[in-house]
Amino acid sequence: MLLFSTAVNRKTLLILETAVVTNTTTCHTGGGIFVPVAGLTIFAIASGYLMSLIPLAMGEFKIDTSYASWLASIFYVGLLIGSMMIEPVIDKIGHRIAFVSFLASLALTVAIMPLFPHKEVWLFARLVAGMAVAGIFVVVESWLLIGDDKKERAKRLGFYMTALYGGTTLGQFGIGLFGISGFGPFIVILTLVLIAILPPLLIKQGQPVCESHHNLTFKQITRLSKPAVVGCATSGIVMGSIYGLMPLGLRQSGISDEKIGLLMAAIILGGMMIQPIISALAHRMSKTLLLAMMCLVGVFAMGLIYQNNDYFVLMIALALLGMSAFTLYPIAITLACDELDSSFIVSATQIMLFSYSVGSAAGPMIANRFMIEKNGLMDFFFIVLLSTAIYMLFSSIKRKPQVLAN
Repeated sequence: MLLFSTAVNRKTLLILETAVVTNTTTCHTGGGIFVPVAGLTIFAIASGYLMSLIPLAMGEFKIDTSYASWLASIFYVGLLIGSMMIEPVIDKIGHRIAFVSFLASLALTVAIMPLFPHKEVWLFARLVAGMAVAGIFVVVESWLLIGDDKKERAKRLGFYMTALYGGTTLGQFGIGLFGISGFGPFIVILTLVLIAILPPLLIKQGQPVCESHHNLTFKQITRLSKPAVVGCATSGIVMGSIYGLMPLGLRQSGISDEKIGLLMAAIILGGMMIQPIISALAHRMSKTLLLAMMCLVGVFAMGLIYQNNDYFVLMIALALLGMSAFTLYPIAITLACDELDSSFIVSATQIMLFSYSVGSAAGPMIANRFMIEKNGLMDFFFIVLLSTAIYMLFSSIKRKPQVLAN
């Protein structure tokens, strides 16, 4: 996903225990973008289908659907664990081979799930999948987004967002095209992941080159924007619950599997469509106020669902929810980096992503308690987004820019 899926590397945790600035290695783009974009796009299609398939296929494989929230949370736990292990791998074998290795690991978890339909196996597979996906995002983002001038980074970021959101949206249609029954859907997903391996496997040019940057000290970390940290955590809570529980929540509302795929696509498409508008607004208004506004968009979306259960209204409401959910992280991470020297941006990004990962792991577990009620998941989103909006509105009133000293 956008920067929100980049992982925190091992040294992010170490800086929480030290008050000195240390050097680490960061990668800068040194060539073409075809390999990461092509691989990411195909991976995103497979991932989008898989995320919606898992909660829907649990009953087919005789696994209690009450474990859907656990499967969602453990994936994000894996994302968090993996994020602390990726940097040494990339340093040792390089971006291209690391990309191949992480995709291959993900493919293995997809193959295992239908062959061994037991909750323990699925939980372990999703944990490993989260670690592999953390590697995929670290590789692709460092390949595309770090280095060059700001204009070039923005251009590459546009490619990244389009590939990820577009691919994930296409993946949602897999439910209608290939269904949720038997081995077939997993074979399709496995095939897509293996195809995603081909660009980095066959094309050897264009890997990033490296230079150093600085980590933030503990004192500097405590002075990072609090609304940015809260925004990242809220993004994780909402996004983790959408991917982990939304298909199951829609099914509980009596919606067919074919329509669920379309509704999930509407969520992601809404998030994709709003990005250019958010990019323009972020330069013209307070980012804290913008975070409040986007939370209120999600609150309004839940209000529409409460008022009308029509399928068309539901699709519009979920597209609005996507606009809200998919914009919180990029706004928040930009807010966190506004007053920082460029040498500290990678470190700040990693800290924000740590906050996102914690929210992603906790969100589905908390949201699962709301699932016993009709529209319970919508109630959960309403409470989380409204409380965050109120916090952001109060924060925007008296917020003063904070400049972090080197």
